Amino acid sequence: MALIEAPKNFPTRLYINGEFVDAADGRTFDSINPSNEQVIAKVAMAGRKDLDHAMESARKAMGAWASLAPAKRSSLLWKVGDEIMKRRQEFAALEAMDSGKPYNECFNIDVPMTADHFKYFAGVLRSLQGETIPVNDGLFVYTLREPLGIVAGITPWNFPMMMAARKVAPALAAGNAIILKPANPTPLTAALMAECIHAAGIPAGVFALLNGKGSEVGQMIVEHPEIAAISFTGSTEVGVRMVRDAAPTLKKLTMELGGKSPNVVFADADLETAIKGAQAAIFYNKGEVCTAGSRLFVEAKVHDEVVEKLAARAGKMVGSDPLDDTCRWGPQNNKGQFDTTMKYIESGKKEGARLVAGGERMGDKGYYVKPTVFADVKPEMTIAREEIFGPVLAVQKFEAFEELVEKANSSVYGLAAGVWTKDVSKAHRYAKSIKAGAVWVNCYNWYDSAVPYGGYKQSGYGREMGLQALHALTQTKSVWVQL
Repeated sequence: MALIEAPKNFPTRLYINGEFVDAADGRTFDSINPSNEQVIAKVAMAGRKDLDHAMESARKAMGAWASLAPAKRSSLLWKVGDEIMKRRQEFAALEAMDSGKPYNECFNIDVPMTADHFKYFAGVLRSLQGETIPVNDGLFVYTLREPLGIVAGITPWNFPMMMAARKVAPALAAGNAIILKPANPTPLTAALMAECIHAAGIPAGVFALLNGKGSEVGQMIVEHPEIAAISFTGSTEVGVRMVRDAAPTLKKLTMELGGKSPNVVFADADLETAIKGAQAAIFYNKGEVCTAGSRLFVEAKVHDEVVEKLAARAGKMVGSDPLDDTCRWGPQNNKGQFDTTMKYIESGKKEGARLVAGGERMGDKGYYVKPTVFADVKPEMTIAREEIFGPVLAVQKFEAFEELVEKANSSVYGLAAGVWTKDVSKAHRYAKSIKAGAVWVNCYNWYDSAVPYGGYKQSGYGREMGLQALHALTQTKSVWVQL
C-alpha cells in the first residue's frame, strides 16, 4: 500500500477569455472529498455576469477559430491531448480525490481516454467534407459543413474529465466555441483541462469554463438564445426539463441520459468469464456508470451457480482511499448519491428481493457502500425498474429466449446491453432484438473515441464520439451555382 501524493496547487477559478478569473460576484462552493467528507477546495461559482462575459468573448473569437485552416486547428487539438498526458499523474490524483474513483483507474483509463478524444477529433476533423449533387442541366450544386457557433457542454460527476473531453473536443474540432459547465461535485479536473487548452495555444474566448449550479448557470445556458447546441449527460429527469426549456430557442440537443441496462448470461457461456464480466459490468466505478449492467438475466440452468459465485466475488471487494495505489473500490461520489443508493437497497429488502451480498454501508467514514447483489428479483420491483446509479445488482431468472427479450426490453431505458454466450447466432439474434444504443457480446463497458455512443427511448438521443458527434455540431449549407 502506498498513498499517491494529493495535488496541492490546482486552479479553482473560472476560465474566461483565456484567463482564470474569480466569479464576478465572488461566490464560491465547496468541493468535497467523498472518501473522508472533507473540503478539498473552494471553487468559483459562476452567475449571469460570468456567462455574459464568456458569451462576449466567444462572439469575438469564434469567427477566426472557425476560419482557421483545418490543419492548424488539428495541430492545436493534438497538442491539448499531449498536454493532458504530460500531466497524467496530476489529473489522475485530482480526479481520484474529487470523485472517489480509484487512482489506478483514473491513471490507466480515464486520463488516456480523455487525451485520446482530443487526438481522435484532431485526426478526423478534416473529414468534415461537403459533396457535389447532380441536378438539372446548367446548375452546379455543392454542400458545405459549417460550425454552429457557440455551443455548450454540461457534464455529470461520474466520469468528469472524460465526459468533458467528449463534449469539448468535437465542438472545437468542428470550429465552434464552447462553454463547459461541469457537475458541481467534481469541478477540479475541468480546470486542469482548461490549463492544457491554454498551454496548447487554443485562442482566448474559444473555450470557457463556468462552474456553478445547474439550476442557475446551467439553466441560463439552456435558455440563452445565442447558444446553438448543448451536449448534456445526466439524468433523464433533468434531460426532460432541458428539452422543454430549450424549446423556445430551438437548440440542437444531444442527450445521454439514464440507463437500466440488461446483461444476459446464457447457460452455454464461459461461466467464469461471464461472472467476472457481470461483476465488472455493475461494480465498475462503484456502479456510477450510465451503462451499468444493473439488471442481470441468468438462464435457469446456471442461475444458482452464477448467483453464488457473484455473491462470493462481491463479498471480497474492500474499499480504501482512492489515492491508495492498490485501491479497487472507492466511495460513492457524493452524499446525495450515497443516500439514494442506501434507500434503493432498503427498497429491495422490503419488496421481497433476496439479499445475497452487501446491502450495508462500508465503514463509518466516507460514502462507501458494500457491493450489493439481490436475487429472486421480480420485474415490477423498484430495484428492477429504476436507475440506482450505485453498486446494486438485480438478478432475474429466465428460461426461454423470447421471455428474455421481452423482459430485457421492458425498461423505459435503452442505453446499453450485454450478452454472454458461445453461440454466435444467438448473440447476433439478441443484439438485433434488444433496444439499446450499444450491445456488448462476451465483454462489457468497452468504449472508443471512434465509436458513436448514445441511447434509445428515455436514455436520450443523438450520439457522442465518432464522426456522428462531429456532424451533430455542424450544419449543412447547400450552394447553387448557375453555369
